[in-house]
Amino acid sequence: MKSAITPIVKDLVLVGGGHSHAIALKLLGMNPIPGVRLTLITNVYDTPYSGMLPGYVAGLYTYDECHIDLRPLSQFAQARLIVDRAIALDLDQNQVICANHPPISFDVLSLDIGSTPATVNVPGANEYAIPVKPISQFLTYWEQLMSEVQRSPQIPLRLGIVGGGAGGVELALSVQARLDRVQTTLKGTKTELHVFHRGPELLPERHPRMRRLFQRLMVNRGIQLHLNDEVVALEATNMASLYSPGTLHEHRGDGSGGSPVATEQSEINVMGKSGAEVRCDRVFWVTSASATPWVAESGLATDEHGFIQVNDSLQSVSHPQVFAAGDIATMVNHPRPKAGVFAVRQGQPLYENLRRAVQSQPLKPFKPQKEFLILVGTGYETAIASRGSLQFGPSALIWNWKDRIDRQ
Repeated sequence: MKSAITPIVKDLVLVGGGHSHAIALKLLGMNPIPGVRLTLITNVYDTPYSGMLPGYVAGLYTYDECHIDLRPLSQFAQARLIVDRAIALDLDQNQVICANHPPISFDVLSLDIGSTPATVNVPGANEYAIPVKPISQFLTYWEQLMSEVQRSPQIPLRLGIVGGGAGGVELALSVQARLDRVQTTLKGTKTELHVFHRGPELLPERHPRMRRLFQRLMVNRGIQLHLNDEVVALEATNMASLYSPGTLHEHRGDGSGGSPVATEQSEINVMGKSGAEVRCDRVFWVTSASATPWVAESGLATDEHGFIQVNDSLQSVSHPQVFAAGDIATMVNHPRPKAGVFAVRQGQPLYENLRRAVQSQPLKPFKPQKEFLILVGTGYETAIASRGSLQFGPSALIWNWKDRIDRQ
């Protein structure tokens, strides 16, 4: 007697391999939904875990330790894996339009595609700055820069970081720690590091005590802070661009993640609104991010930055067949910062509501916590813990705690 085969009755399509989708895929693998065909569309095989990326930049983790390989995860979830870049949605026909594949049909769609560099109107920024997002492109360039330093450790290096929020501060600490170790080992010239921030204090989104703690830490480590002075232009001499044309803000859809190609080198003048000028060899751009334009162009309801507006069930407020999580989503009733901690917390409720949606069951509301624990590494295997007005560290014990959580 032939065994019965469950017919496919619903198509569940996930676009993007972010934190929330990685967790949802694991849970779907542990609890398959009968009659549902699962598809993951992603333009990279390896998705970075944001909590460990500063440690990777600092040289404390390998590439594999801080990335999730989506291939075995997709196999575990019995998901069809399509390596391509989504470029549009047809919400009338319920299809995802891809760069190099025919349209992918869905009954229920979930988007976890992160954010992209915000449109930069600062003259020279698009030509001479290195954006930190997309992450895979930045990491490729970072490793190229580290190779240059290791080949020529005696050549002085001046780096600028534009943006004094959480991303800019963590990057500055991690970059300095990695370069300090390499240059000490090779008896090279110490790097001069500058951080530019338009506000009067670093970390404007954090508690004042945490702001002061990190500002003191950075000053003590010799990082030069340029506060209360907005960067209004980047100027360079004898150089068309740090990149070959088209590589700065474009993310290739062939699964490689894009490769920034360094060209002719020269000094970059970072121009402040105050009239101050600082010369740097490289400038990293770590200001606010935005949503990829095709999200709003699809007709989904978005906020003023182009992020998808979702209800308490992580469901689009305008199109009930669409869900979103991570940086690309904004919970209209519970707005929170764009941080990996929230994307991780959304993984379980997203899975539960995707499961309910394909089975035509009532959705379950989710309310993210208001106060949350922040663990920030300093680049030297110590970390600072913060929750509300309480701060602890830097401490090796807190780093060990953070390391255990991240690896798990």
